[in-house]
Formats: sequence, C-alpha cells, structure tokens
Amino acid sequence: MSEVYAARRERLRERCAAGGSASALVSRPANVRYLAGAAPLGAVLLLGRGEDLLVCGRPPGDEQGAGRPDEALRVQVLDGPGGDPAVAGADFAAAQGVETLAVEEHHLTVARHRAMGSVAPRLRLADLGGAVEQLRLIKDEEEISCLRIASEIADQALSELLESILVGRTERHLALELERRLVDHGADGPAFATSVGTGPNSGRGGHRPSDRRVEEGDFLSVCLGAIYGGYRCEIGRTFVIGTSPADWQIELYDLVFAAQRAGREALGPGAAYRDIDRAARHVLDSAGYADGLAPLMGHGLGLEIDEDPQLAPAAMGKLDVCVPVTVEPGVHLPGRGGVRIDDTLVVRPEADGGPELLTITTKELLAL
Repeated sequence: MSEVYAARRERLRERCAAGGSASALVSRPANVRYLAGAAPLGAVLLLGRGEDLLVCGRPPGDEQGAGRPDEALRVQVLDGPGGDPAVAGADFAAAQGVETLAVEEHHLTVARHRAMGSVAPRLRLADLGGAVEQLRLIKDEEEISCLRIASEIADQALSELLESILVGRTERHLALELERRLVDHGADGPAFATSVGTGPNSGRGGHRPSDRRVEEGDFLSVCLGAIYGGYRCEIGRTFVIGTSPADWQIELYDLVFAAQRAGREALGPGAAYRDIDRAARHVLDSAGYADGLAPLMGHGLGLEIDEDPQLAPAAMGKLDVCVPVTVEPGVHLPGRGGVRIDDTLVVRPEADGGPELLTITTKELLAL
C-alpha cells in the first residue's frame, strides 16, 4: 500500500502546484486516512517541500482495525498533551522554507486557522478546497474490494437476523443485535447508527430505534452498514411481519421497488447525477408521493458514509467508472409506515456488465 499512498500524495501535489501552492496541510480525518493510511485521531498530513510528514498528538497504533500509517512517511509526535497538530504542521512548513501552504478551510475552525497564522506569520495560507475529496471520488480496485467485503458482512448480518424470531422484540434490541453481528463477522464496526423501524416508524429515513415492539402485520424497515478496512457500505430493506401482506403494503412496496430499479438502471459512466435522482424520483412523483420525499435518491460512499457525488435534483456533474454510490428511494406514510430499499453499487461500463451490485440480500417482499 505504500506505493498507493505515495501515488495519491503525488497527485495531490500536482494539483497544489497547478493552484500555485508548493505544499499542503491535510486535516480532515478521512482525507488523512486516504493519503497516509490509518492515523491517530486529530493527526494532520503535511505535504512539505523536502519531505511529507504525519504530525500526531499521540503515537500511532492500530486505529480501529484499519492498520497503521504508511511506513514511508516520517511521523512527528508532539511533545506533551494539548498540542495542535495543525498548528505544529504550519510551523514545520515554515521551517522548511514553504511560502504558501494550502489548507482545508472547509475543515479548519476559524480559531485553528488564526493560530496557524500566528505561529507562522510569514506563511501565506491558501485554500485547498475539496481537492482530496475529488481524488477520493473514483476508487481503485483495492478500495472496491474493501467495499465488497463490507457489503458481504452486512448482507450476512441481515440474513441471520431474518432467520430469528422477531415478533415482540424492540427496534432498539434488533439494531443492537445487527451491530453485534457485523463485528462478529469481521467488520471494524457499524458504518453508521443502524436504523430499525417497525409499524408506523417503518420507511422513515434516519429513524432512531425506539422501544416499540415488532407486531404482526407491521412493515419492518432496516438500514445498516459495515466498515471494513476503513470503507463503509450501506443496505436498506423492508419486510412484512406475518404471512399475508395487506394490499396497500404490496402496492407501496412494488412502487418503491420500481423507483429503486429505475435509479439502478440509470447508473452508468457519463450519466448526470441529477438524472439518476430524476429516474427514481419520477416513479414516486407520478404515483402522487412528491411531497415528503428525501432531498436526494442516493450518494457516494467510501471512507465516509456520505461522500460525493450527491444524487440530487440540482446536483452538477456526471458519473465516472469505479464510483460507488447508493440508490435509496423510500416512501413514508405518516401513522401507517413505509418502505425503503437501499443498495450499494459501483459504476461499471456496459461492456463489463453495467453497475456492480455489492449488497445482494433479496429485494423480494418477504413475510417474516
């Protein structure tokens, strides 16, 4: 991996040079992870004039199972507690003779930015913008492999839960069991707080599990994800508790399934972000559910669960090959419940079979 990290840093260095900066200080944790490997919380990466430096407030260790920093990097651990790696990084850059340092203004607080300027008053601080996030957009096959394994773990945890007795158990209990199963099967942890909604809570995006118990006739919606090697997947499914779904449940499920299928079929290299959203949203709009829909029908993921691209009505840009995204339409009927179907996919060309589906748990309306 050392060569991979070095190549990523070189691409960033080229972008900095094109923008007039010889050096950069990367502080956003996911961006540091992308360029330097696993690092202690709060660490920053200095792309310096003579050498690159990982500045840490404490010695590196096994960071949440994701490994250790790139062994080719020099690591500088600050003396004593309370030091700010970003401020120290600016000081190190000035000592190297750097005149202009690009920093992630979208991540730094005003106080930290001022402190950096104070410790190195002759150093001009420029904005790096989202340069690292743009590099992270297209994944290499090693990154996709981590996403694939994370998806397999999430599928396995969900399938095991579906084989257990569900009636009478609380949403909170089911969510905790799912997260335990993720870890049991090799995940670094849950990719985000697992959502389990039953009955009137089902189909609500981001629902926080409550003490409501599963009842016969309920919709049961689940949204979970696993972290593996630092990379995060997402899957959402909806089921019916009991042997015979009601007509309204079948109708609503078929509608959301059709919307999700339309979004998945629209994925492809060169497809506009907004067109993916439109494909899924149009199915739901046409059925009279325009009000109350989520602001987007999907998003990118990787080292973070919510990355670019955003598949939203006003989103600008087009998909490229090897970009992982979710397609996640849903409808919630207040007081009754709803349906959410969510997959993690990787954009592939048609010649390679089209989008690669990573989350493969059935989307058939199962009665549990």
